[in-house]
Amino acid sequence: MSRFAHKPVLELADAHAQGLHSIGEAAKITGVSAKMIRHYETLGLVKPTDRTYANYRVYQTRDIHLLRFIKSGRDLGFSMKQIAILASLWQDSQRSSAEVKKLALEHISDMDERIKSLQQMRQALSDLAAQCHGDNRPDCPILDGLACTHKH
Repeated sequence: MSRFAHKPVLELADAHAQGLHSIGEAAKITGVSAKMIRHYETLGLVKPTDRTYANYRVYQTRDIHLLRFIKSGRDLGFSMKQIAILASLWQDSQRSSAEVKKLALEHISDMDERIKSLQQMRQALSDLAAQCHGDNRPDCPILDGLACTHKH
């Protein structure tokens, strides 16, 4: 049932008068594209919004805050699953901050592993590039290294 079942939004102008925002406005305010907002709705991160009679989505202030929260989580590299958990915790005033910290520390550990892996890849590629003369000869330590690395 619509959040506005008792007070339907007739037109987009009425929605604006009530402090509601169209999807384009929500996108501009939050820095989240309209396409991603619709995607977040399909994932269940954002509840489907009410619509005007012309079928425009309209967003309340709390929806705008949630979209900003999701964007911040994405900017920090959290997965959609992690963001769903964090958003749930954020909206739960009875939550334990220990749960939030645990998620953050797990994410930091995952990032540390990815950083380590990226540093190893960078070093391996840097070593191969240093061995390459980069001239007109056909022999290439980079291609040879790639071929040797992936042999089974």
